[in-house]
Amino acid sequence: MVKIYINGKIYYANESDNLLQACLSFGLNIPYFCWHPILGSVGVCRQCAVTQHDSCFEDQGRLVMSCITPISKEMNISINDRASTLFRQNIIELLLANHPHDCPVCEEGGNCHLQDMTVMTQHSFRNYRFLKRTHTNQYLGSFIKHEMNRCIGCYRCVRYYKDYADGSDFDVYGANNNIYFGRIEDGNLENEHSGNLIEICPTGVFTDKTHSKKYNRKWDMQYAPGICQYCSVGCNVSIGERYGEIRRIENRYHESINHYLICDLGRFGYSHTTLKNRPTRPSKGIDNKADILNFDQSIENCVNFFHNYKRVIGVGSSRASIENNFALQELVGKNNFSNGMSNKEHRCIQLILSTLKNNNLYVPSLKEIESYDTILVIGEDLTQTSPRVALAIRQAIKNKAKKLAVSNGIPEWNASPISNTTENHRNSLYIMNTHETKLDDVAEWCYFGSIDQQVKLLCAISHALDKKLPNIKNIHDDLIKKAFYIADKLISSKKSLIVSGSHSFSVSLIKASINIATIIKKKNINHIGVTLLTASSNALGLGLMDGFSIEEALEKLSQKTADAIIFMEYDLYRYLPKSDCDAFFKNKKNVLTLDHQYTKTYKKSELSLSSANYTESSGTIINFEGRAQRFFQVYSPSFYDKKYCIHPSWKWLHFIKRKFEKKQISWINLDDVVSSYCQKYKIFKKINISEPDSSFRIHGQKIARSPHRFSGRTALRSHINVHEPAQPEDINTMFSFSMEGYSKPNKLISHIPFAWFPGWNSPQAWNKFQKEVGKKSLSGDSGVHLFRDNRKIEDLYVDIFSKVSFQQKYWRIIPYYHIFGSEELTQYSSIIQDNIPSEYLLINELDAFELGCKKTSMIKFFCLKKMFCLPIRLSKFLSRKQIGLPIGRKGFPMSLVGEKVEYLQEYVK
Repeated sequence: MVKIYINGKIYYANESDNLLQACLSFGLNIPYFCWHPILGSVGVCRQCAVTQHDSCFEDQGRLVMSCITPISKEMNISINDRASTLFRQNIIELLLANHPHDCPVCEEGGNCHLQDMTVMTQHSFRNYRFLKRTHTNQYLGSFIKHEMNRCIGCYRCVRYYKDYADGSDFDVYGANNNIYFGRIEDGNLENEHSGNLIEICPTGVFTDKTHSKKYNRKWDMQYAPGICQYCSVGCNVSIGERYGEIRRIENRYHESINHYLICDLGRFGYSHTTLKNRPTRPSKGIDNKADILNFDQSIENCVNFFHNYKRVIGVGSSRASIENNFALQELVGKNNFSNGMSNKEHRCIQLILSTLKNNNLYVPSLKEIESYDTILVIGEDLTQTSPRVALAIRQAIKNKAKKLAVSNGIPEWNASPISNTTENHRNSLYIMNTHETKLDDVAEWCYFGSIDQQVKLLCAISHALDKKLPNIKNIHDDLIKKAFYIADKLISSKKSLIVSGSHSFSVSLIKASINIATIIKKKNINHIGVTLLTASSNALGLGLMDGFSIEEALEKLSQKTADAIIFMEYDLYRYLPKSDCDAFFKNKKNVLTLDHQYTKTYKKSELSLSSANYTESSGTIINFEGRAQRFFQVYSPSFYDKKYCIHPSWKWLHFIKRKFEKKQISWINLDDVVSSYCQKYKIFKKINISEPDSSFRIHGQKIARSPHRFSGRTALRSHINVHEPAQPEDINTMFSFSMEGYSKPNKLISHIPFAWFPGWNSPQAWNKFQKEVGKKSLSGDSGVHLFRDNRKIEDLYVDIFSKVSFQQKYWRIIPYYHIFGSEELTQYSSIIQDNIPSEYLLINELDAFELGCKKTSMIKFFCLKKMFCLPIRLSKFLSRKQIGLPIGRKGFPMSLVGEKVEYLQEYVK
């Protein structure tokens, strides 16, 4: 830290920061455009000018651009002097010369960094009176609207998309005053993180198309801090609601997880939460014969359900919160609780949990992944299953250039030289998978093989690390050399990372990954980290409650050791073949379902309860690193329509339990549920201690869900009654359903509903909630780690060395995932449905040739009692005797993975 003078006052700044970043961290306002904490400085816009003096006694000084000015000892700066103020006013007038000044109709209005900076520079009058330059806008896909005429040429978009996210289909064209940011031709933006352009752009060039369909200003939405539910990363999001509909999802800053960026699935996949096409009231009966029930009738019917059946199995869900799963377990009893996972996934999750609980291997946060030198990815198509992890790995690969620049006296924030250096200096990434991935372009080496072939190579790497382990035979010499090379790289790097997970449904693959990390850990030479990803948002939370698999649950029913079953937020058709599911539901009246989507399971259930989704309820989920995080209810559905009978699953289940037992309700709010499961499961105790409860207040106030400019509240229910009712009371959390409450930055508040601060309306307002801009939050990170107290190093899994198979005798199915179409809930979203690829079968080119197939051929095969007929896609890298299917999408259940295929042949009409 060095002493500097700003406006005559003494400050202590970090020498590694630039002047702009330091000033913003001190709470001082300097207008800027091209600089961004994750993109660094290029000095393009010239908007952040300040005056630097040689001494405290010099009045004249000289103008410097604060974003490209390094901190130096005893430097003296003036921000509000006449020279720099006038310069900034003139610069913004030049930048706005061709801007259409269409704020009243611009969708970025009220959420616009350009507006904030215009006001900050006190620019209020235009001198330009000539014809403005105009551009033709492009079609960029379903998610992003393009309005190029609003561009001020800050270059943020192309620096993010091309340099940071490694997108290849977006660039800058033209020169001088006639530059254009876009694609070569109209078409969908191909990068999985393209939606971040909306927040990265300081103007309205890129806007949210999904929000445009039912648009409203930022200050007219009600917000709550949420957690993305679509993968195991647990990105923090800010969810905005109006008129009982989710209107927009934005990134919510979390230093250790998503930072400033989320993937497109998390940003745009929310439309399944709408109330129009989902259960809103309980029912009894199937399809058109169903009778609508009120709350009391529903509870009565459910109590009768338990009177009629002696042993009821409860099937939990990895897409449901800990609270909901615990309530189901309490209702049916621990011996009757199924976690709903398949046998294959259940074994993987239990292995991952055993590692997290018992093994002293470090699990880095998402942000920490960016700091690793050598990364080995095993059996995971990260770009499709965990896109935000893939983006973090891309930054890790580029970090070598940053370290090289710093060692040569170039600051880390100086973007241009580092960008040029990145081309030739990169950290090492090695990928093993069954097929090619979009992350291959930055990998030093990729290996494509079957699961058994990957395990075999991993065992060879383990042997290279520890010669006491068995030597793997029948492996090509080139692969042996590569195994020794990777082993040497992992052991010689300062920080090495192993990334694997459950998406391959292979216990052996996970064991082999853990072995490598454990061997390196025991050597105690360098730092080793392990990232084990799961397929669902709360797979680890559910796994901690034990329970048996879905196959075992159905077996108990078929053997008459159980009488009935409850499916909670669970679709049986996603996991098991359609024929088995149809047979199970045929003439069944012993099925009760709770869900917030019209799944096939819900439709076929005799008794159905309408539960709340993650935007209508509060709860806790656990991400891949073992961090328990709380999400909060955004709005109350019954406020907009009293006919709605929507409640969190835990409330339905608890009311049923207490009514059946003829006891008083004991869980009044969410705090009671949390206290109960923390008493029963000691590992959850930290949640109760660390997470704020409903009694939390700041200066006696709840936290406001809406900005203080929230207007038109009386219009929300005007179609029902012109009189405004009292706002709903949230007894579960510390938030208020209104603008009344505390809404300022505060070190005690880590759960921030929305980013707003006087003079900062855009997402750039996050700098007011941070101790250091782009780094530490005022309140620290939200969430609590459950597995950070381990000290033990587990023994190696030597059994996999003897189980390695050398031949692929039969055709087998492998999963081929897509960011749009593999996750369950977002498949109910209309806009995501438009982006789901057509059905297909992936096959090796040589296999296709032997079958006599062409690129336009169809292939039919038999598997799990069903005949499939699909168009083919050809792959150069997929191993022989394997076929890839889009597992997870409707019609392709999880049970297909690893299954034997019969009667495979070209389909001829």
